Amino acid sequence: MIKLYGAIALIAILGGIGYGFKYYYDTTQNTIAQLRENNAQLEVAVETATESVNKLQGDIAKMATLNKSLQEDLQKAEAYGDELRAKLSKLNLVVEALKDAKVLEGKMNGATAKVWRDFMDDTGGNAERPLPQWLQQSETRTNNQDSDQSGEDNSTISSTSEATTTE
Repeated sequence: MIKLYGAIALIAILGGIGYGFKYYYDTTQNTIAQLRENNAQLEVAVETATESVNKLQGDIAKMATLNKSLQEDLQKAEAYGDELRAKLSKLNLVVEALKDAKVLEGKMNGATAKVWRDFMDDTGGNAERPLPQWLQQSETRTNNQDSDQSGEDNSTISSTSEATTTE
């Protein structure tokens, strides 16, 4: 009987050791599978991060180029503004308006028409279109608009008007 109990005990010990090895093997395989899955996710994350970094670097280079272009345009605009300020400081518009208002008005309308056409051309509009009503000059103007002896309208807006093209 002792042999029988000894054999049963030996079989139980070997079964426990076998079960322990099987449990260890299964848990190790599950851990390996989980680590593979995590590794695949990390590889995708690294690839996405790398693509994002490359795209950001490209965007930074593009923005630097655009910023440089904008800076150059700003400098040109500031230089043009300085040039206009210098020209305006040389002009005495009050004296010129008092001397000959019609000539000054013609110059102003011509310059405004040129700016208007340039603006239309720059913004994709048709610069060849007729000028707006407010830039058109009346053909029939009187020297003294305050005296209305005939009862006619001598205002600056007239139904017959033509565009001034002083450029």
